[in-house]
Amino acid sequence: MRALARILRLFVIAGLTGNLLSSCGIYSFTGTNIQPDVKSITIPYVEYKALRVNPSLSNDLTEALQDKFRKLTSLEQVDVDGDLELVCEITGYDVKATAVTANEQAAQNRLTVTVKASFSNKKYPEDDVDKTFSAYEDFDATMSLDAVEAGLCETIIEKIVEDIFNATVAQW
Repeated sequence: MRALARILRLFVIAGLTGNLLSSCGIYSFTGTNIQPDVKSITIPYVEYKALRVNPSLSNDLTEALQDKFRKLTSLEQVDVDGDLELVCEITGYDVKATAVTANEQAAQNRLTVTVKASFSNKKYPEDDVDKTFSAYEDFDATMSLDAVEAGLCETIIEKIVEDIFNATVAQW
């Protein structure tokens, strides 16, 4: 009976501590650091400014960013005038050889995507972030970019979205 009472007491204490920490805006269990009076975010369509063209990348990145913030925050996504605003543009989309064979032919290629992000917090401007994020994936040079591009871009987008999220509302 005492053991059961002790276990129940521990659960109550743990629950109250978790509730206190998440309700006061200090910490949330998704790892975000958003003040309680910040209620909305605006994430406009990601502009594409890279020289090499990938017609679906802007849309895919925009949707991934919106999904990440929707799933891991309680922020309302609004079209304009959010308390937070995240404006991104794709500034680089490049393929380069990373490994060369003895015959001076590429053995590995690397697809790199670069995104410039401007994050502004209207209520707490000290949290503003202007930063460039980059991620890459390597692929075998015997494969054409067209054959592997969709899968590579999906992985790269995941990395970039995670980095942007961590740098803005998680503040890592």
